[in-house]
Amino acid sequence: MHTDPLKQEIIAYSKQIGIDKIGFASADVFTELKERLRRQQELDYQSGFEKGSIEERTEPTRLLPEAKSIISIALAYPTRMKGAPRSTKEERRGLFARASWGVDYHVVMRERLEKLAAFIQERVPDGKNKVMVDTGELSDRAVAERAGIGFSGKNTSIITPEFGSFVYLGELITNVPFTPDEPVDDSCGSCTKCIDACPTGAIVQGGQLNAKRCIAFLTQTKDFLPDEFRSKIGNRVYGCDTCQMVCPKNLKVDFHIHPEFEPEHEVAKPKLIPMLKLSNREFKQTFGHISGSWRGKKPIQRNSLIALGHYKDTTAVADIIEVMKSDPRPVIRGTAAWSLGKIGTKEAFQAIKEAMLEEEDEQVLVEMEKGLAFEPLKDTD
Repeated sequence: MHTDPLKQEIIAYSKQIGIDKIGFASADVFTELKERLRRQQELDYQSGFEKGSIEERTEPTRLLPEAKSIISIALAYPTRMKGAPRSTKEERRGLFARASWGVDYHVVMRERLEKLAAFIQERVPDGKNKVMVDTGELSDRAVAERAGIGFSGKNTSIITPEFGSFVYLGELITNVPFTPDEPVDDSCGSCTKCIDACPTGAIVQGGQLNAKRCIAFLTQTKDFLPDEFRSKIGNRVYGCDTCQMVCPKNLKVDFHIHPEFEPEHEVAKPKLIPMLKLSNREFKQTFGHISGSWRGKKPIQRNSLIALGHYKDTTAVADIIEVMKSDPRPVIRGTAAWSLGKIGTKEAFQAIKEAMLEEEDEQVLVEMEKGLAFEPLKDTD
């Protein structure tokens, strides 16, 4: 079956439906990736969010037994927020990473891929197609690399010649055989800017990430954040863009192609104090449509408390005291106590001491002790 004319039709159609880049790859086993994943597992560098076994993540035929090809697509997203609200002393703001601006990309990407699958099905009625976006087992990056979408940079992101690394990736496994595209040459060269700039040293070496130290991962965890990372997350409430922002390939990269990915100011850069008391319903209403909401409100609220401590925001003290005293979740009460100590007003220290008399949770008491160990703010009333 000669499918190259069909390949050209698919490429033309992909442009019509708003796909920024498309590439074709074989469905062969990803042997190099398999080795790399085994090594990551041995070193305990995995985040725990990975889906499927190493075999499922590297052998396309386990997901579609008749697989012959994989079609990889990329959608570019913006890196700059037009008219972004400023974080002021009176109104401190947090920040969602750029990959969480606008509508959840899984939804947008799936819709594009399903249109593509339907287009192929029409032309190849006995075709079998399986759509995957991030939550699937296959490694989006390994597929994109093989399909010539871009090369895998030292920061472990796929870097495209046109859009830098600010692209969402998704793929479609099919039983239709296509001529594969050529991979893109790696052009990181001797540059180590991402490795040097990583706030937590999570990029162990070019192309190797210890996910457990990565801020993007840490901001999504639900437990107490380990002490060594609290000063590093700053005002990030979800995700981290440092290794992408310092990359020379991303200089001047800022694409506003898809209206769905445009950030809403109060969602992408939210005021921190109101975050502390959001009900589940309010959180869903405001943040439910973005990808950064997938872990629920708890990590975002914990990170907001850390950010307020980072800012030493004295205007937040009364609200944080209330959270420390009344929130039913130990992680939130404990982080609130830590944050109060970091802010360091007399009122904050007094509140921690009083709350300790009522508190029964061991971990929360440990956090309260940490809070009391901070230096008090000078000249506080």
